[in-house]
Amino acid sequence: MLFSLSLILIIGFVLSGIFNKLRLPGILGMLVTGIILGPFVLDLISPDILDVSKELREIALIVILVRAGLSLDIKDLKKVGRPAILMCFVPATFELIGTIIFAPILFSISYIEAAIMGAVLAAVSPAVVVPRMIKIMESGYGKKESIPQLILAGASVDDIYVIVLFTTFMRMYEGKDFSILSFATVPISIIVGLVIGIVSGFALARIFKKIHMRDTIKIFIILSVAFLFLTLESALKPYIPMSGLLAVMALGGTILKKYVVLAKRLAGKFSKIWVGAEVLLFVLVGAAVNIHFVASAGLASIILIVGALIFRISGVYISLIKTKLTTQEKFFCAIAYLPKATVQAAIGSMPLASGVPAGNTILTVAVLAILITAPIGAIGIDLTYKKLLTK
Repeated sequence: MLFSLSLILIIGFVLSGIFNKLRLPGILGMLVTGIILGPFVLDLISPDILDVSKELREIALIVILVRAGLSLDIKDLKKVGRPAILMCFVPATFELIGTIIFAPILFSISYIEAAIMGAVLAAVSPAVVVPRMIKIMESGYGKKESIPQLILAGASVDDIYVIVLFTTFMRMYEGKDFSILSFATVPISIIVGLVIGIVSGFALARIFKKIHMRDTIKIFIILSVAFLFLTLESALKPYIPMSGLLAVMALGGTILKKYVVLAKRLAGKFSKIWVGAEVLLFVLVGAAVNIHFVASAGLASIILIVGALIFRISGVYISLIKTKLTTQEKFFCAIAYLPKATVQAAIGSMPLASGVPAGNTILTVAVLAILITAPIGAIGIDLTYKKLLTK
């Protein structure tokens, strides 16, 4: 296990540095590291690490979402209003519709299988998007119209919406009870997550003001509470839906509102923790990519991904109708909504494991979507934000 960790960190940082020198996002080097070291190529990552890969990826996501919350001013989010709500579900819905239209034609699969594939594809990757939006916020670009905040909020809720759709379509395929009320879990999950995160944020801000302790201890307390959110989400699942990751971001945002000086200090410390967490996250995402499926993907998979992305971009533009955003700013929002990684790696293999006949095809398309959109989205954001957004 220690040998695997050393390989992950050393090769991950080295390839990340090489990619940065080539003016490409470092996460590409990390993804490549995971693919090479993973079980489908050299198989040099210990099974002990792969067994807890999901939990390690969740910890890394928690780190970046806490940091996002500590940087996300609620006043800026209020300014965004309606477009932020539409960005949570309209682009994903459009991409899903595009997949349902194209997939049966390209792969001769049923419409319910196409819907499952669309739900796998439709999620944007907070792991790629969130750190970049934080960097843009800190550099002052897009501040007037709160564009990074808009994308941050939308990308966080987008995943909840898509996972609910995926679960619903899988239940329909398996012939289990289906009710339109299933979709009511989306707003309930958001509201419960926000309430729990805000209440916890108020409590922690009060404790930190009254009791003197080192910032390092405060970081461990915040992380522990964030871990409890995800545990609580699993415990409450049979009774009431809750978004643990949204609660994490709300926790950070509330601390920022109630204790600004501390929030600024902690955000800096979390950015240092993210350096290591980022390597773990993207190397393990890369390790989940079965490169053998990519070889068999064919032109049809690429056509489907590109066609679905065109639908997604249309959804972004529709969400931004009647806003003050310029054409360039809307184009940037469309670019920022392209990357896929974490959700596809997490649920891409589930249809195959559940015996869905198109499971292999769904997994192949999911893997290819990561390899195409994560680099394009990350490079697109990094290269265009200074040109398309106003400082």
